[in-house]
Amino acid sequence: MAKVVNKVAYKPVGILLGIGAGIVAGAIFKEVWKIASGDNEAPSATDEDRGWGEILAAAALQGAIFAVVRAAVDRGGATGVRRLTGRWPS
Repeated sequence: MAKVVNKVAYKPVGILLGIGAGIVAGAIFKEVWKIASGDNEAPSATDEDRGWGEILAAAALQGAIFAVVRAAVDRGGATGVRRLTGRWPS
């Protein structure tokens, strides 16, 4: 029973952390892209003036940054819940 309550209680926290992670990851990606490419905007997949290589490189970089930020935020959130409740969220 306590496991179910802990999981339900963590759900809204996890959602908010996920939204925050997406915002942070987007900001980090924009800055890294500016440094890596010298361009202020990352290419869109439908931008006909950009080549496949540039578009796929931008997508891979964006995905990697998002995954790392999301994992760090999820892990930090779970650790915080354990500190507050004494239980790891399921």
